[in-house]
Amino acid sequence: MALSPLNQRRWRNFKANRRAFWSLMIMTVLYAISLCAEVVANDKPLLVSYRGELHMPFLRFYPETAFGGDFKTEAKYRDPEVQCLIISGGSLDCFDEPATVIEAAQNGAMAESDEDFIQGWIVWPLIPYSFNTINNIGKAAPSAPDADHWLGTDDTARDVLARIIYGFRLSVSFALIVTALSSLIGIFTGALQGYFGGMLDLVFQRLIEIWSSTPTLYVIIIVAAVIPMNFWLLVALMVLFGWTALVGVVRAEFLRARNLEYVRAAKALGVSDLTIMFRHVLPNAMVATLTMLPFIVTGAIGTLTGLDLLGFGLPSSSPSLGELTQQAKQNLQAEWLGLTAFFTLATMLSLLIFIFEGVRDAFDPRKTFR
Repeated sequence: MALSPLNQRRWRNFKANRRAFWSLMIMTVLYAISLCAEVVANDKPLLVSYRGELHMPFLRFYPETAFGGDFKTEAKYRDPEVQCLIISGGSLDCFDEPATVIEAAQNGAMAESDEDFIQGWIVWPLIPYSFNTINNIGKAAPSAPDADHWLGTDDTARDVLARIIYGFRLSVSFALIVTALSSLIGIFTGALQGYFGGMLDLVFQRLIEIWSSTPTLYVIIIVAAVIPMNFWLLVALMVLFGWTALVGVVRAEFLRARNLEYVRAAKALGVSDLTIMFRHVLPNAMVATLTMLPFIVTGAIGTLTGLDLLGFGLPSSSPSLGELTQQAKQNLQAEWLGLTAFFTLATMLSLLIFIFEGVRDAFDPRKTFR
C-alpha cells in the first residue's frame, strides 16, 4: 500500500536522521532474534532424526518412549542415555557407557559390527541452553564466562546469555504493550477533555488528580501479596495507573486547536466531532504526544526491572533483567553479572530513546533533515 505524500515526507525525515534510523535497524534485528529465542537458545534440539523420521522437539512434546526409552514423560535430550538412543536408533544398550556409544556412533565405528544399527543425528540450537536450564558446570556457581557459557552462569548455574535473550524479549514486549494501551486510553481521554471542555473537562481533571495521587508501588506490592503476579496482571496494573501520563499533553493541544479556523469550518460543514477530533486535530497534536512516549517506554522497562529487583514483579523463574540485577547485587564477586545487566539495559534504553526522538522529529512539520 502506497504511503500518502505526508507520510512519505515523514519517512524521509526519519531516514535522514541517521542515529534514529540505525537505532531502529539494530533494535529490529535484536528484537527479531529475541522473538525467535526458542530457536537460538534452547535445551531441546531443533531437529532430530530417529529411524529415518524427523522430529522437532522444540515445537512438539515427545516422550522418551518415542526414542526407545522406558518413560512416558518428556525426553531429557541433554541426558547422554537419550542422546545415545537417538543416535543408535534404539538398537544398542545405552545404559552402561552412553558417552562411549555416542562417540563411536558419531564416528561410524559401529555400523559394520551391528546390522541393526541405524544412525540418527541431533541438531542443537546455537546456544544449547534455555533460560531455566540448570547446568552441571562442575564448579561453584556463578561461574565466569567460558567457551560453553559465553557470558557465564548465574548463582543457580543457568546460562546468562540465554536469560538475556529471553529477558530482552520480555522487557521490550512488556514496554511496548504497556505504552500502546496507556497511550490509547490517555489520548482518547485527553481528546475528550480538550475538545468538549466545560463540565466534562472539570470532572475528569478532578478524577485524574485523585487517581494520579494513588501510590502505584504500594498497590502493586499489596496485589502481589494477595495474588500471584504474572505478566498480564502486571501489564494491567501498569496500564491502570500509567494512562494519565499523556492526558495533560493531549488535552492542552486540543484546547488550543478547538477554536482554530479549520475546526470551525469543519463544524460549519457538518463534520462529526469524532472525525474532527481524530482526523484533523489529533495529527497536529502528535508532536507533543510523541515527545512523551520515550519516557513511557523507558519508564515501563525501568519499573519492571525495579519491581523484579525488589522481588515484587514477575516470578523468580522468569527470565527478567531485574532478577539478573538482583543476582549481581548479591554476588559482587561475579562482576560479569553486573556488567551484563548494565550494558543490556543501557543499550536497550538508548536505542528506544533514539528511535522515538527520530519519530518525534519526523512528525514535526517545522523540522527538515537533509
